[in-house]
Amino acid sequence: MGMAMFYHLTRRPMEDTLAMLLGKAAGAGWKVAVRGTDRARLEWLDMKLWQGPADGFPAHGLAGGAHDAAQPVLLTTQEGPAANGAHCVMSIDGAPVTPREVSDLERVCVLFDGNDPQALDVARAQWKELKDAGVPAQYWSEESGSWEKKAET
Repeated sequence: MGMAMFYHLTRRPMEDTLAMLLGKAAGAGWKVAVRGTDRARLEWLDMKLWQGPADGFPAHGLAGGAHDAAQPVLLTTQEGPAANGAHCVMSIDGAPVTPREVSDLERVCVLFDGNDPQALDVARAQWKELKDAGVPAQYWSEESGSWEKKAET
């Protein structure tokens, strides 16, 4: 069984935290699906990742290409198993995750903007759904300036 990890963003932009997490996933040898809710937002994220530092560049692609299955990181709006056989799903912008996914994958990461009341509501509902399903989950906050685990189920 995998684990869900919630990242409450209050200091750093989502794309910075995502790049850090993608580096950790690459170090573990995992393929990742970054799941969003809007194709245009994923296209923006694709450009941001291309503009990042060369030493931390996450090889990635937008879903819908000829080589989706080979992508180490696939940016997608698709729910369910990703075309790249992801070991980890990183949910952004309130993209849905399910207890089944957490059980089937190594990790599910939920990144949410702690300064956006609607994003907080979505993340709270996701946390409750996973907790009620008995899924192992951790809640991390960067409010103090560094990442601290604040809760665990």
